[in-house]
Amino acid sequence: MSRNIYVTSAEGDTGKSTVALGLVDLLTRSVERVGVFRPIARSTATPDYVLELLLAHDGVDLAYADCIGVTYDQVHADPEAALGEILQRYHAVERQCDIVVIVGTDYTDVAGPTELSYNARIAANLGAPVLLVVSGNGRTPEEVRQVTDVAVGELEANHATVMAVVANRCAPAELDQVREAVSTVAPAWALPEEPFLTAPTVRQLMDAVGGTLAVGDEELLSREVVDVLVGAMSIEHLLDRLHDGVLVITPGDRSDILLGLLLAHAAEGFPSLAGIILNGGFFPPPTVAKLVEGLGSRLPIIRTDAGTFRSASAAAQTRGRVSADSQRKVDSALSLFESHVDGAAIVAALDVPRREVVTPLMFEYELLDRARANRKHIVLPEGNDDRILRAASTLLQRGVAELTLLGDETSIRARATELGLQIADAHIVDPRSGDTFERFAEEYTKLRAHKGMTVERAREIVSSVSYFGTMMVELGLADGMVSGALHTTAHTIKPSFEIIKTAPGVSIVSSVFLMCLEDRVLVYGDCAVNPDPTAEQLADIAISSAATAAQFGVEPRIAMLSYSTGESGSGADVDKVRAATALVRERRPDLSVEGPIQYDAAVDASVASTKMPDSAVAGRATVFVFPDLNTGNNTYKAVQRSAGAVAIGPVLQGLRKPVNDLSRGALVQDIVNTVAITAIQAQALDNTSEDNA
Repeated sequence: MSRNIYVTSAEGDTGKSTVALGLVDLLTRSVERVGVFRPIARSTATPDYVLELLLAHDGVDLAYADCIGVTYDQVHADPEAALGEILQRYHAVERQCDIVVIVGTDYTDVAGPTELSYNARIAANLGAPVLLVVSGNGRTPEEVRQVTDVAVGELEANHATVMAVVANRCAPAELDQVREAVSTVAPAWALPEEPFLTAPTVRQLMDAVGGTLAVGDEELLSREVVDVLVGAMSIEHLLDRLHDGVLVITPGDRSDILLGLLLAHAAEGFPSLAGIILNGGFFPPPTVAKLVEGLGSRLPIIRTDAGTFRSASAAAQTRGRVSADSQRKVDSALSLFESHVDGAAIVAALDVPRREVVTPLMFEYELLDRARANRKHIVLPEGNDDRILRAASTLLQRGVAELTLLGDETSIRARATELGLQIADAHIVDPRSGDTFERFAEEYTKLRAHKGMTVERAREIVSSVSYFGTMMVELGLADGMVSGALHTTAHTIKPSFEIIKTAPGVSIVSSVFLMCLEDRVLVYGDCAVNPDPTAEQLADIAISSAATAAQFGVEPRIAMLSYSTGESGSGADVDKVRAATALVRERRPDLSVEGPIQYDAAVDASVASTKMPDSAVAGRATVFVFPDLNTGNNTYKAVQRSAGAVAIGPVLQGLRKPVNDLSRGALVQDIVNTVAITAIQAQALDNTSEDNA
C-alpha cells in the first residue's frame, strides 16, 4: 500500500522546496521506493526546477514526464477535467512507489484563496495529509499564526487534513516563539531564514543582465553570489567594501577598478570575489585586456551592454533557489530540515513501516546518522584535493564529524571559497611547520628508536601528510584518519603499521568492503591488503570481519570461501581454508562459520539445500572471507560492476585506532561514507574502553 504526503503553501517564496527535499531525504531512510509528484506545473516545455531537484535525489528513480500532472493552462480551461487528469497520472506514479511526496503549486500564476483551495481539493482526492509551509519572513510570531490559521481554515473547508505546519524563513531569534504560536493551530516546527539558499549564481546574474563570459573559468559560474556591489568609486574606497562571495558591477571602461579587483582577489588576506560584471558595452583596450589575460585569473569577468542602473536592478531582482547543481545549497537545506524538524514524528504520523530490505541509500543514511550521534574528529591529509574539500563541506554542514585538513591554510580556504564551499568550521594544519611538527618528529624518533631513527630523519618523514595525520591519531589529536584520494594504499596505511599497530589479540591488519546490494548489505574480506594469508591469518581476518559486520548492523554468518564445499575437495588451497575454519571455531565458538564452501552454496538457499543441507550458514551467509587477494579483489569488482552493487571501502580492521584508505578514483560520496565509517569505528573504541574500565 502506498502512502503519501502533500506539501503546499498559501503564497509564494515560502521555501517549500527545502521542506520537500527534506521530506524526500527523510523517507528514503525508511522505505525502498520514494516517489515525487507535481500536480500542477508552470508548463511542460520549461523544466520545473523543484521537480528536477527532487528527482535528482538518489532515493528517487522516476522519469520526469511521469511526475507531472497538468499545467496551469489546463486548470484554467477546465478545472474538473484537470483534477481528473491529475488523479490518473498520480496513481500511475503511486503504483511504482512505497510513498509519494506531492508538491503543490508555487503561486507563479494568479495567487489567492482559489489556488490554495484547489491544492486542498487535490490533496483530499488523493487522500494525502497536508504539510503546510508558511513564511515567517518579515512577520512577527503572531502574524505567522494568523496566516497559518487562515490557510488551515481554507484547507479544511475543502476537506483536506492538515498533518502539521512548517514555518519557514523565520527570524533565527524567534524560532521558539513562532513554533509556540503556530502550535496552537496545528503541530508545528520553525526553520530560520538562510539567505544563502536564495543567493543567485554568477550564471543567473550573467543571464539576468544579458551578459557573456569574457574572461575566466566557466565552471565558476555556478558559484553562489552572497552580495552584489556597484563599484564606480576609486579603487581604494571600493576595497574597503569587498567581502567573500561578492560580485562587483562596474563600468567596462574603468580599467583601474578591474585591475584593482583582480589583484585584490588574488592577494592573500583579501576576500575571494564571485565575479565581475563590466557594464555599458565597454571592455578594456587591447593593452589592458592582454594584461588581464596575463594575470591568469579564473575569476569570471562578464561583459554586458546594459547600463549601471539596469544591470544593478536586474541583479537585485534575481533570486536564487535550491537546485540539484548546488551541493552546498542541498546540504544547507537538508541540515536546516534535520536540525529543526522532528523527522521521527513525521514518519510516525504517516505510519511508515520499517522494511526488512536495506537499500544502499538506507545504509548510507544510517552511517551518517550514527556518526552524527557522537561526533568524532577525523583528519583528512589531502586538503588540496577538490573532492576532499567538497566532501568536507558536506560533512561539516550535515554535522557528521569534526574535521582537520592538512595543507596550507590560505590556499585551502581560498580554493574552497572559489568553489563556493563552506569549510569555515574545519581546522587546517600545515604539516611542515609549527610546534606540532617538532613534537611529532620527536615522538616518531622515540617510536622508531629501535630502527636507529634520528630527529633529522624523523622531520623528513613526519612532514609527509600520511605520517603527520597518523601521528595526530596516535597522539589523540584526532580520532581517525581517511586518506588515499591522491596517494597509494601503501602510502596511506604503511604509517599506521609503524605507528598505530594492531589491536590486542589481532595478528594482522586486513580489510573488508561493505557490499550494498539492492536489498541487503554483505561483507567481503580481505579484498585489498593481504595477498596470500596463511590459515592462521585467514582465521584472524574472519574474526575481524565478523566484528566489523556486527559494528555496522550486519548479523555475521561467515562463509570461508574455496573452490570446493565441505569434504568434497582436497589440495593445499582447500586445506588452508579448512584449517582456518577450524581455528575460527576453536577461538570463537560463538560465531556462525562454515567452510570450505563455494560462493553459490553460501548465498543461494536452493544450492545450499543440496550441497550443505544441515548448515546454519549455507544459503544465508553475510560475511564472505576469500582465500587470497586475487580472488577477493576480482570478486568484489565483478559484483560491483555486474550487479550494480555499491562497494563501500576498503574498511581497514585490526588497527588499534581507525585509519581508512580511499580509492584514487573516489567520488565525493565515497569520501563522505568513509569518514562516517571511520567515525563509527572510533565510537566503537570508546565503547570498548568503557567496557574495559
